[in-house]
Amino acid sequence: MVTCSPVPRLVVAAPSSGSGKTTVATGLMAAFAARGLAVSPHKVGPDYIDPGYHALATGRVGRNLDAYLCGPELVAPLFMHGARGCDLAVVEGVMGLYDGAAGQGELASTAHVAKLLRAPVVLVVDASSQSRSVAALVHGFASWDPEVRVGGVILNKVASDRHETLLREALDSAGVPVLGVLRRVPQVDTPSRHLGLVPVAERRAAAVDSVGAMAAQVLAGCDLDALMALARSAGALPGAGWDAADVLASSPPPPLPVPSPGAAPPDPREQPAGPRPQAPDGPVVAVAGGEAFTFSYAEHTELLAAAGAQVVVFDPLRDERLPEGTAGLVIGGGFPEVYAAELSANEPLRRAVAGLALSGAPVAAECAGLLYLCRELDGQPMCGVLDAGARMGERLTLGYRDAVAVGDSALAAAGTRMRGHEFHRTVVEPGAGAAPAWGITAPARRVEGFVQQGVHASYLHTHWASEPGVARRFVERCRTS
Repeated sequence: MVTCSPVPRLVVAAPSSGSGKTTVATGLMAAFAARGLAVSPHKVGPDYIDPGYHALATGRVGRNLDAYLCGPELVAPLFMHGARGCDLAVVEGVMGLYDGAAGQGELASTAHVAKLLRAPVVLVVDASSQSRSVAALVHGFASWDPEVRVGGVILNKVASDRHETLLREALDSAGVPVLGVLRRVPQVDTPSRHLGLVPVAERRAAAVDSVGAMAAQVLAGCDLDALMALARSAGALPGAGWDAADVLASSPPPPLPVPSPGAAPPDPREQPAGPRPQAPDGPVVAVAGGEAFTFSYAEHTELLAAAGAQVVVFDPLRDERLPEGTAGLVIGGGFPEVYAAELSANEPLRRAVAGLALSGAPVAAECAGLLYLCRELDGQPMCGVLDAGARMGERLTLGYRDAVAVGDSALAAAGTRMRGHEFHRTVVEPGAGAAPAWGITAPARRVEGFVQQGVHASYLHTHWASEPGVARRFVERCRTS
């Protein structure tokens, strides 16, 4: 087995949410980047918002590492793909260190990802209401799983010099070094709303200030040299980094179109065994971006491009027409409910999207994209592609899902199994069309989403790296529709 030389790396974790992981991880990224290092930013789990702040801190795309959506076997390859050519990688954890997918043990927890990456963990502890007890807390987390190496602690919300002395004395007996102490200061300005932090795209100037404040806290309170030494102690990783072109070359070709009545069956000897040679001017796939559509995985556009598409980003809030020559459309997640009036006011683009869908062109819509294709959202007219209405609801729908494609679509062949994640506070009525997109098999059985003509629309966020054939199938349909 090939073993790659290790990229120095740290996993920033905490005993629970709200301890200060994002402040420390983002601050570390920015502080090391300010030293001239190429820093690779990563986030455990399906979070789309924190990676935006990570990207701002490092100047590199923030990437997710999700052992549930992609499978444990892809965590290290996807990490190496993102960290290629970097001097350091910082991985922000999710929830508490040992909290994973509900009912699945350690699966998709920060601890699980740290083990898959052979990376040391830095534990961020909110010390605001404790002194000597911090030693018992840290000892418990450090000894719970002997395969998880807690290499140091950063104490957050420390009140005074005296408080710091008490904490350090207690931790001397725990055998875990203190690598940083952050004082109790006014909270960094990172406003939240119903789905978490406000994305960077909506507050770029203020977000720059927020990241700067996080970096200043870390520089003032953390031992960067000791943290870098800990990062260099990470073990080597087996195998090679993920590559979009390579995984497409090894994935099965998409099913051939069903021949029209009377047509001669295709000669299997004429069918390519691997990917078809792509013309330099492949089909244009328009990808929604801007402030209303900020949720996406970087690997999706990389897979589309590797499959031969010309990927062009457009902004449904501002662009009145689709990119020239659009043959397919991808509309990911975001906050259309916040921008419903502005999206509705862009009537020329709504008509263009509806016309493209009516033509049978492939359209892949996830969550926010689903809402945009509905008749209306909170009373504001949307694209009207789907005979469904959307509105804000009273409760948050959140969690991993196991799904199977109910029928054929431009995105997936019937029977394709994928794992996904739901994260929304909106409701679509009805929740499924005559031809649903997915049959949810866990945690509860139901059908969900819409397939009509070339449209595949669903609340389910999926990670295409787990099933790269969907990107290849989508681009092929763009060529032939």
